[in-house]
Amino acid sequence: MFQTADQSRTPDYAALARQLDSLLAGERDFIASAAQFSAFIYQTLADLNWAGFYLARGEELVLGPFQGKVACVRIPFGRGVCGTCAVQCETIVVADVHAFPGHIACDSASNSEIVLPVIHNGRLIGVFDIDSPQTDRFSDADRMGLELLLARFVAAIDY
Repeated sequence: MFQTADQSRTPDYAALARQLDSLLAGERDFIASAAQFSAFIYQTLADLNWAGFYLARGEELVLGPFQGKVACVRIPFGRGVCGTCAVQCETIVVADVHAFPGHIACDSASNSEIVLPVIHNGRLIGVFDIDSPQTDRFSDADRMGLELLLARFVAAIDY
């Protein structure tokens, strides 16, 4: 049984990693697995209003599989939290998106965000973006746990 969002705000990421491994087992297709990963994160972490992928296409990010409200479709590299993550290739945690220079407000209800680079075979293929309506939603434990889960996702796909 998967942990659901109404449980702990900081979930047991090791247990979630085992659940994710089971969920992705036997499926290497990127789109299918990215859709499953987005739904898994959206359903298992509390206080989210968006979770999904933006895929690197040239010098911009293009919307990929996600869960939540409709979203911005294209984000230039270097712009907003997602575009900055794509350039820096490092996880970015933003406690208050309204204080982030150049923040792109796809959903005005979002108040905090974490964006992780998706790197496959040494190459940036996109970013994984998670938004919350709560300010300061994402802790260092969330960052480390989500990096673990994303690494499991990347290991399970062909791209």
